[in-house]
Amino acid sequence: MPSLSSSVDALLMNVYTNTLLKCERFEVSHFHDRSVRLFTNKTWRSNNVPAFRGTSDLNRRGYRSTKISSQVMEQMQSNVFVKEYSDDLPVTSSYESAMEALSSLITRKKRGDRSSVGGKYGKLERMSIYLKILGLEEKIGGLKIIHVAGTKGKGSTCAFCEAILRECGFRTGLFTSPHLIDVRERFRINGLDITEDNFLLYFWNCWNQLEEKVTEALPMPPLFQFLTLLALKIFVCEQVDVAIIEVGLGGKRDSTNVIKEPIVCGITSLGMDHVEALGNTLGQIASHKAGIFKPHIPAFVVAQLSEAMDVIQEVAHGLAVPLEVVAPLDCEKMDGLKLSLSGDHQFINAGLAVSLSKCWLQRTGNWEKLFGKQDNLDSDLPAAFRRGLSTAHLSGRAQIVYDTSLKFCNSSKVSESSCGDLIFYLDGAHSPESMEVCGRWFSSAVKGNRKASSCFTVENMVQVWGNGHLQYGTEKRDKCYKISKQILLFNCMEVRDPQVLLPKLVSTCASSGTHFSKALFVPSMSTYNKVTSAASVIPADNFSRDLSWQFNLQRLWEKMIHGKESFVLPGSFAAATMLLTLWLSLL
Repeated sequence: MPSLSSSVDALLMNVYTNTLLKCERFEVSHFHDRSVRLFTNKTWRSNNVPAFRGTSDLNRRGYRSTKISSQVMEQMQSNVFVKEYSDDLPVTSSYESAMEALSSLITRKKRGDRSSVGGKYGKLERMSIYLKILGLEEKIGGLKIIHVAGTKGKGSTCAFCEAILRECGFRTGLFTSPHLIDVRERFRINGLDITEDNFLLYFWNCWNQLEEKVTEALPMPPLFQFLTLLALKIFVCEQVDVAIIEVGLGGKRDSTNVIKEPIVCGITSLGMDHVEALGNTLGQIASHKAGIFKPHIPAFVVAQLSEAMDVIQEVAHGLAVPLEVVAPLDCEKMDGLKLSLSGDHQFINAGLAVSLSKCWLQRTGNWEKLFGKQDNLDSDLPAAFRRGLSTAHLSGRAQIVYDTSLKFCNSSKVSESSCGDLIFYLDGAHSPESMEVCGRWFSSAVKGNRKASSCFTVENMVQVWGNGHLQYGTEKRDKCYKISKQILLFNCMEVRDPQVLLPKLVSTCASSGTHFSKALFVPSMSTYNKVTSAASVIPADNFSRDLSWQFNLQRLWEKMIHGKESFVLPGSFAAATMLLTLWLSLL
């Protein structure tokens, strides 16, 4: 960081030393030798969200912001920071303060609830007003945006697009949801989460400007609307060459649909999800997704069932949208490289990402500059595309996490030389179609690990339904025996139908010869308490939590799997394998 005055140095040091949220930490060796932040004590709790009281109240509760000069701001930011946006940007004393402020924007506990935000304006009209307040209304027109909707795979598609265009030499901005551990994961600049100090600067600038204009008719924006506004603010200020924006929910009435002139739009695979908001037929859902189409702006869509495709094509025709149906990527075009995101379904997302990226390059006048006039994507994939597809990353999507530090030895069955590896298989599947894809991926991954390993180890499968993110490392062990068990760690919100999701997962896995030994059903909000011995004290409130939903899941499981062991974990189950599914309920 450039040299600054002593007063600013002290201020920034305060930011750096106080930005970590108060949280529990779970230490797992070989996870890049670092602790993983999973839960906060105060934030993102849907059952205990502070009501919005305005900036004056926040200041009384410890939200302190200090204005610094534009000259200092220019030094703090990257070389592309826009000077006019640096005036009067505030620095808060604590990252937790920003998280508490953000938590105050949560307006309902479950996505299915239809509680009104209040005020006289509709969502998109309100979004337009917020953009004017932030001075972004005209400036977002300069963002060269790729806008992606869909039921399944839109996050992966966006991640592929970002990596491809970054490998082509462009400065990229990526906005996705939900986040797994830290809200900053939603905002990537050049492939990296936005830094904490930059996040705080942009956050408080947006917060203060909006708070000053709050009226009964125009309240503060709800959580996702605020995050969308913040993303646009960040991308404008950071002067990204391309902004890849993932739709939150649906499309037509989604907060991101305030974007009026994207460069290109895309729709990933559609399925029956979010029916409480989008409709209970595939055609109704497709109508919402196609709502991101803009007149004469090219759009690409992966193959859909006819009920959905007919609606998409009808919307495209009405807006004179050039629409193209994209085939899955041919793996031979990768020239020996592998997609960085696991699962056969990722070839569908990769094919869409390639078409979106190529169209973006062509419409911005960059294709010929980079690759000449030849249309070489019809035969060969440019090296930059292959590098992007092989390096894109998005946690919690068919992710395998290894921990080889824990031993599971049973002396009554195997010799003392036996050893075990704990392997986590993480995925956020939350629809029948996604659950089937997840089951196929898991079965394939388990078999692949068995073949690849010459050491027979205990293999515990944990499929996190919701959000999961852990870093991992690998370690080889020699001369040991293997006892394999698959354990399902499952959570779903009550808005979902476990009578559809659980049987789909179990039957898909069983058809491939993969069976679960146990199933663990955990609450959406779990905390971690370290147990070091039989004398360890477990907090009394762990036994007073409402686990009625988890017991319902248990009864469903026992009805499905006769004779299989199934039990409910208390609310203190280790946070290492369970994260807040709140985000799925907020979009």
